[in-house]
Amino acid sequence: MKESDVGEGQRLGAEPLDAFFARTPRFALAFSGGTDSAFLLAAALTAGCDVKAYGVRTAFQPAFEIDDSRRLADELGADFQLIDADVFARRDVCENGPDRCYRCKTFIFSTILAAMDRDGFSVLADGTNATDDPSRRPGFQALRELGVVSPLRRAGMAKDDVRAASRELCLFTADKPSFSCLAVHAPAGALLTPEALEAVRKQLGVL
Repeated sequence: MKESDVGEGQRLGAEPLDAFFARTPRFALAFSGGTDSAFLLAAALTAGCDVKAYGVRTAFQPAFEIDDSRRLADELGADFQLIDADVFARRDVCENGPDRCYRCKTFIFSTILAAMDRDGFSVLADGTNATDDPSRRPGFQALRELGVVSPLRRAGMAKDDVRAASRELCLFTADKPSFSCLAVHAPAGALLTPEALEAVRKQLGVL
């Protein structure tokens, strides 16, 4: 995907972050426990927004990501819901084709959209930032199709900007290393099974 093809919700530099908070005082957040979504959650709460964080736990994530999500939500006093989702039930994802990331993102965000709709939220935001390159991330297509908003990217905040702003808020995630999901480390095209992901865990040394 080219920059000109991204969704309006991912339009680079389109809107300052405080302007997004002002016009969207209530929204749901796709929360991974990583640096970007952690900062967005903290900044939204600081701005007085009514925001609920939704995490989706699948076999593709190491346990420490879930632990970090819970820890940060507890430290911020944020409303956080963890949803378990069976990614192995999704043959289209586990076939591990070139569009796996797009299909997985569609599955994850659709799971959150269903939950937030029951809770009365109409806007879903995520932590995509200005450093994320749509030509290298098929997940941008899912964001566009599902109407997800990426306030950090719209604010033109690159990864280093997010880290610096996180330090100002004293977030423990400020210097947290980026970590791709386990599926990224599996051989391309190889079927994603519990056994295949366990081999990846051992290779990477993560639980």
